[in-house]
This record gives sequence, C-alpha cells and structure tokens, in this order.
Amino acid sequence: MNKFTIFTGNSNPVLAKKISGYLNKPLGNAKVKTFSDGEIQIEIHENVRSKDAFVVQSTCSPVNDNLVELLLMIDALKRSSTRRITAVIPYYGYARQDKKVAPRVPISAKMIADLLTTAGANRVITMDLHAGQIQGFFNIPVDNLYAAPVILAHIKNHYNKDNFVMVSPDAGGAERARAFAKRLKADLAIVDKRRHAPNKAKAMAIIGDVKGKTAIILDDMVDTAGTLTEAANAIMENGAAEVHACCSHPVLSGPAVDRIADSVLKSLITTDTIPLNSKAAACDKIKVLSIAELVGEAIIRSHKGDSVTSLFV
Repeated sequence: MNKFTIFTGNSNPVLAKKISGYLNKPLGNAKVKTFSDGEIQIEIHENVRSKDAFVVQSTCSPVNDNLVELLLMIDALKRSSTRRITAVIPYYGYARQDKKVAPRVPISAKMIADLLTTAGANRVITMDLHAGQIQGFFNIPVDNLYAAPVILAHIKNHYNKDNFVMVSPDAGGAERARAFAKRLKADLAIVDKRRHAPNKAKAMAIIGDVKGKTAIILDDMVDTAGTLTEAANAIMENGAAEVHACCSHPVLSGPAVDRIADSVLKSLITTDTIPLNSKAAACDKIKVLSIAELVGEAIIRSHKGDSVTSLFV
C-alpha cells in the first residue's frame, strides 16, 4: 500500500489537525508564504514521490486567497511526482453560482472545477455542495459527503423527538429537510420565501403545522443570516414554541452574527467546515460540531480503495 500525506493551507488548520489526529498521522511539511505584493508562494519540504497527497483546504473567506493557495499547492505536488492528488474541500466556494440566472454572467462553480482539474487534482472530496449537480462539472471523481450523520446525532440527543418539526427555509431546501424529517420521524414544514435581491429575503408564509412545536430550521449554509432570521420570525408568528437552526457551512458574513444574536433563534448548530471568526465564536447561540472523523474516514477509504457509500446518509 502506497503511503499518503495530508497537507493544508491557511483556511482551516484546526480542522486539518483534527483530521490528522483521527488518522494518527502528522500533517505534511508545507510552507505557505506571502510576498509583500500579496503573491502566494508554496514550498513542499518533504518527499512526496509516488505518494497519495490529500490537500485539506476550505475555499472560505478570504475566498480568492484560499482558492489560489489550494491551486498552487496542488500544482507543487503534481510537479513533485505525487502519485495521486485529492483536493479535500469541506466548503466549496463559488458553489452558489452554479447556473446562469441572468444574461452575460459566468457559471463560476464550473470554472472553479476546471481550475482544480487543470492544476492537477485527481479527485475531490467535499461536503454538502450547494447543488448536487456541481459534481457533474468535474471530469474527475467527486465524493460529496454530508454532515447529516453528525447533525442528526445531535438532534436525536438534544431535542424531544415527539414534539419537533423540521423546517426548510425555502422551497429549494425542501428535499434536504424532508430527508431529515424522514429519518427522525418528524413533521415537515416549508417557509415560502421571496427574494428581492442577493442576500436579501423576506419570509412570507409557513406551509405546514408548527404550532406548539420545537421548530428546527435546516439549511446547507448561513451567509448573512437574513433568510434564517426571517424564517425564524415567521415560524414564531405561526405559534411555534421555540426555534433552533442547523447548517453545514457557517459562512456568517456581514451582519450575520448580530442578526443571530438579536433573533428569536435559541441556537444555531453548525460544523467546522469553515472556522468561526472571533465574533461568531463569542456568540453563545452558535454551537460547532466537528466533521473531522467523517472526512478522515473518507480519506482513509479513498486511499485504500474502499467504498465511501456508507458515509452518505
């Protein structure tokens, strides 16, 4: 069996360390430097010839810097005769731009897929893509993992299963919320949302019964938290006992943390695909679950050639 090495950039070193700890394997010796004009320089300080290399890097804020770090590290490994390079991207930036929604706009998610492939990635492991069809943008294998096992376990252990309802904050997320409701044997509700502009939404009505129940809003990511807090308000106005939220990716940009802190939400359960900024980390409503074991298991199975199907819930 060929050896493998795990490398990471600057986007999420804490998660990378947890993954390496789960695998009982130290992180590879790679240096990421920045010239005074902002150029990024990558140096690999160990022999990787004929090894499997896994590069753990979320393309979160600062998105473009972290993306270029990932591309350059892949290129450096390719030029070092690495046997196979897998880009482990817990959060895939630009995923929301997966189709043309207006004339003369790019399909950015596809372009990023092309960049990763051109740089030299042989495989991608990611988590909770904003749209599943992004897997088809790649001409290399893609394993799209789900944070569902981690979030489901938390919900089962912390909420009364006889009195809660899973809520989708919009029609687009109904399938995700329905899958959770089915596994938890819970009711389902959907928020009818009208979006007036990017990052601006107004919740209109609730489809389903939330009266007297603990409502759990489920989304793949929370960015500015406008959709989430509007949905929470609408749910409470329809008679819910309390409202919680779960998401995979805590983007939490702009006024997100203030909105969550001032909202009717009791808690926001998220994962460590993106590291929290200091303000979010200080918010007592936000709780982080780790997906390190899930990603670590996917890495070891990918390296050994075993199936990762059982990791998909």
